[in-house]
Amino acid sequence: MNPMAPFRWFLFIAALCCLFAALHASDGDADPLYKDCVERCQETGCVGNRCFQHCKFSSDGKPIDGPWYMHEPLYLRWKQWDCRSDCRHHCMLAREEERTKLGDKPVKYHGKWPFQRVYGIQEPVAVALSALNLAMQFHGWVSFFIVVYYKLRLRPNKKTYYEYTGLWHIYGILAMNSWFWSAVFHSRDVELTEKLDYSSAVALLGFTLILAILRACNVKEEAARVMVAAPLVAFVTTHILYLNFYRLDYGLNKKVCAAMAVSQLLIWAMWAGVSRHPARWKLWVVVVGGGLAMVLDIYDFPPYKGYVDAHALWHATAIPLTYLWWSFIRDDAEFRTTSLLKKVK
Repeated sequence: MNPMAPFRWFLFIAALCCLFAALHASDGDADPLYKDCVERCQETGCVGNRCFQHCKFSSDGKPIDGPWYMHEPLYLRWKQWDCRSDCRHHCMLAREEERTKLGDKPVKYHGKWPFQRVYGIQEPVAVALSALNLAMQFHGWVSFFIVVYYKLRLRPNKKTYYEYTGLWHIYGILAMNSWFWSAVFHSRDVELTEKLDYSSAVALLGFTLILAILRACNVKEEAARVMVAAPLVAFVTTHILYLNFYRLDYGLNKKVCAAMAVSQLLIWAMWAGVSRHPARWKLWVVVVGGGLAMVLDIYDFPPYKGYVDAHALWHATAIPLTYLWWSFIRDDAEFRTTSLLKKVK
């Protein structure tokens, strides 16, 4: 292996981190015209010719929904947002229409681009892609389970020869959990779904970093694994608690997630370079693809036609990478099991 290869990878991925400095906060919600529109909507219940029945209040502050026979059926009411959310959304669309006529570019509102809702779903494309990623993670996890327990030889105590089986099971559960909450969050962005999405992503990134260190360094002893994992678990737990109970700091969270993602990409890249693993080419594709996918999330751009933005495209790139990633994990299980069985003989 070229001794300069790991250094070049470090420079490449470090350069990706530096790009985060170009990110800036949204300023659409600071627009005085947008603010006035939201305030008027919450008082009158209307944006232009569009009015919201759940924005009408009585003198004692209780919402006036009209008689029961005028309510939408329960199976349709899931599409309904609260008054403030509807006011923000339709004021945003009205303001963006005005900006377009003036030749101005779209801006973010409350940290998000102006999206078009579909049946009450805030970001329909991102939701669909999150669901596909969830399905891919489930497929990969089940296929890995079948390989290690039904296709490969087991020990006399019915446990697998592969030393990382339990860790990959945990990874599969955390990955499916993360994509589930990603779909929920992109369906309806409220404080609870936002915190669950961010917390799940941080937990997944933290655990995959631990897994990268353990597998790349071939750490097998339980005591050594605990020593490696303990400080990272403490850090990730502290960060999640900070986000949920002290301050949901978007900038800090983005830096923490980027640092953990880049660190594990670098670890896998260096390990793929020095190891003779038969499936290392799959690992290279995932590392390079993951690095390029990060650029999509960094160079954010407005949603095309109000539906597809850079983050949605990042979700799309994750689908084939997930399939290849679980393929590498299965190959790794077969490779390690075969190697151990040869030593036993």
